[in-house]
Amino acid sequence: MRLVFLGPPGAGKGTQARELAHAGGVAHVATGDILREALAAGTSLGLEAKRYMDRGALVPDDVIIDLMRERLAAPDAAQGFIVDGFPRTIAQAEALAGLLKDAGQALDRVIYFEVSERELLRRLTGRRICRRCQTVYHLVSAPPRTPGVCDRCGAELYQRDDDGEATVRNRLEVFARQTAPLLAYYHQRGLLATVSGEGSVEAVRAAIRAAVGAER
Repeated sequence: MRLVFLGPPGAGKGTQARELAHAGGVAHVATGDILREALAAGTSLGLEAKRYMDRGALVPDDVIIDLMRERLAAPDAAQGFIVDGFPRTIAQAEALAGLLKDAGQALDRVIYFEVSERELLRRLTGRRICRRCQTVYHLVSAPPRTPGVCDRCGAELYQRDDDGEATVRNRLEVFARQTAPLLAYYHQRGLLATVSGEGSVEAVRAAIRAAVGAER
């Protein structure tokens, strides 16, 4: 099983990737995790990525691709993987195809999580964080017992600036612009399957399994 999960922020890719990877005995490969691990380990690629991150710049494609090359060569990815958060550009998609070809492998399927803007806004703007202990809540799915107050330590809950509606809308617009060519790229290669990212975790998981098992 070699899969790529694509979808906007808040679509639920990470949750589904973790659970499906665990159930299938394959690696969950998330770019955020790879960057954090490389930074913590102080690798040359991690330090190079840090130079960009420290000044708020995007980590260049070649650095991300090199990190992905190292990660996919790890023993736990030998039997398969689910990539979450990569690729984000056509250049990255072509690089991933090249990495897999060199290893005598190929993607089985690219799953796109389709979620309405209204639902994404609900999910992303509903997050609240404790100022003291950093516990995360959600106004709909995981609310505190007392509105605005942390269950654990009693401190005030707040909304991060990047969870505000205007910022979230901008993030979603940027994602849509950047991802449209990528969806076309994978559709042309017969790899793309679209599932609804709305509904219960179990319903979305069933849709993914059906898409993975479908004939290309």
